[in-house]
Amino acid sequence: MLACKRSPGSMLRDICEVIVVNDGGPWDAPALAAAWSGQLNLRLLAQSHAGPAAARNLGARHAQGNFLAFMDDDCQADPGWLAALADHLTAAPDHLVGGRTVNALADNRFAATSQAIVSYLYAHYNADPTRARFLASNNLAVSARRFRQRGGFDTAFPWAAGEDREFCARWLAHGGGMIYAPQAIVYHTQALTARSFWQQQFNYGRGARRLRRRVDLAPAAESWAFYVGLLGLRGSQMPVATARPLLLFALTGPCRGLSGRAG
Repeated sequence: MLACKRSPGSMLRDICEVIVVNDGGPWDAPALAAAWSGQLNLRLLAQSHAGPAAARNLGARHAQGNFLAFMDDDCQADPGWLAALADHLTAAPDHLVGGRTVNALADNRFAATSQAIVSYLYAHYNADPTRARFLASNNLAVSARRFRQRGGFDTAFPWAAGEDREFCARWLAHGGGMIYAPQAIVYHTQALTARSFWQQQFNYGRGARRLRRRVDLAPAAESWAFYVGLLGLRGSQMPVATARPLLLFALTGPCRGLSGRAG
């Protein structure tokens, strides 16, 4: 997570604090701190395993900047990523802003299919970028004050699934605006296997089920046209013949996660 204090012409270490939160995994904090000494204003935090929502909230509580920019540990930011998010937040500081995620493992069909799903959802929910309806939490920026006013991410979503969808729904329910900024790019290196792809889609379904129990935020069910369009991979660059078997698995198999992954 980056907590930004932006001023033109300053070095990155002067305009941002970089906060890394370890969610109960192994790491060598001293080595990490030494590797970036003098280059970044780096803060390292750790918690017992509680999930990404709790980890992001922990980082946000310690952040000192005016804006928060979230990304995941398997993502790499494009050089213009932070500036693109900051430009939108400067112009619309009360909006939630999300960028575009690009699959960095083109030869991994599971990673490519996972990204194809997200790309389709972005094309569907963010057709008007200035009135976006879903932004994933691995490429997201927001006013620190507004984030705290909204209570942060809901830690009742313990998986990397559904917590971003719930936050977006709650944000919109309180009258907040959302902007999709495709020029703010992160490259995603999720090295999925058949097993981890299945688990990912299963968790998406679990997150969706939890959200649908929220009477105040439960989304309306999508039409069959939505799922037919998904099989055509609108908004994706992945060959349909490659992805369709995995998409059918996600739609009809035991995971049933696609119905819930508008977040």
